[in-house]
Amino acid sequence: LKVCMEAIFHHVPVLAAEVMEALRPASGGRYLDGTLGGGGHAKMILKASSPDGKLWGTDRDESAIAAASSRLAAFGDRVEITNDSYSNAAGWVAAGTLDGVLLDLGVSSPQLDHANRGFSVQTDGPLDMRMDQTQALTAAEVVNTWSEAELAAIIWKYGGDRDSRRIARAIAQARAEASLETTGHLAEVVAGAKRRGRHKKHPAVQVFQAVRIAVNNELDELTRGLEGAFGLLKPGGRLAVITFHSLEDRMVKEFGNEHARDYDVSGEVDVPMLRVDREPRMRWVSRKSIRPADAEVEANPRARSAQLRVLEKV
Repeated sequence: LKVCMEAIFHHVPVLAAEVMEALRPASGGRYLDGTLGGGGHAKMILKASSPDGKLWGTDRDESAIAAASSRLAAFGDRVEITNDSYSNAAGWVAAGTLDGVLLDLGVSSPQLDHANRGFSVQTDGPLDMRMDQTQALTAAEVVNTWSEAELAAIIWKYGGDRDSRRIARAIAQARAEASLETTGHLAEVVAGAKRRGRHKKHPAVQVFQAVRIAVNNELDELTRGLEGAFGLLKPGGRLAVITFHSLEDRMVKEFGNEHARDYDVSGEVDVPMLRVDREPRMRWVSRKSIRPADAEVEANPRARSAQLRVLEKV
């Protein structure tokens, strides 16, 4: 079964060489892969940190856990795997002990490729979209029970779709006749609601992203996870975060800028006269995000939108 799951959850690690350069895994090092997936990045970190480096790995997806457990079994007690969210890592990793934390955000290729998971706009399947398949909330519940106003809000906020209100109205009208139960049905409704024009991607891609983020509470998880990672790192330890859309990237950038500055602010607005001096908590390893090389994008088109940002704890 483990071998079977490893084959099913095969995932090509994105920006692999760049992640290794960012985290600099070495013998005796301690690392967290907070989005374990199939274990591709984790395997590279464990190899580079031999003979006694240690890695904690976690993922919300039980299929990913099964695949990674098989792929990393040869490393024995050098790896500890937990079926949980990276935002909870402080519950089983000691504060201030890690040399590196990796977060590879978003949906993985195996999740997209299997229609029964309901993530893909390209293949018809049940409206699921749960990364943790034990949780109650599904995409079907969001689409069929959330109010038209709530749907419009998440489609705009999480998907950035300018037709958010038109789409939400179309969904409400469609579900009044029959509940939306499949990805194909939702994609059809969204495509029909979109204004005419050329679309580089499927017209429902942004809506699917928005619903997926809502189902998995991804942005709140990221907020908690970034702060959690800071607490787990030792001075000199590095945080590497791979994002695939602008919302996540902006959150990582804002988190980094806040921790890299030498002052605190009181309230929501930064008023220079009210700043309180302090030492920076982190520093940017690279001010600009790191993008995949052309060769990687050619070999793996899904890497096209990936961005890596790297911070070091002071």
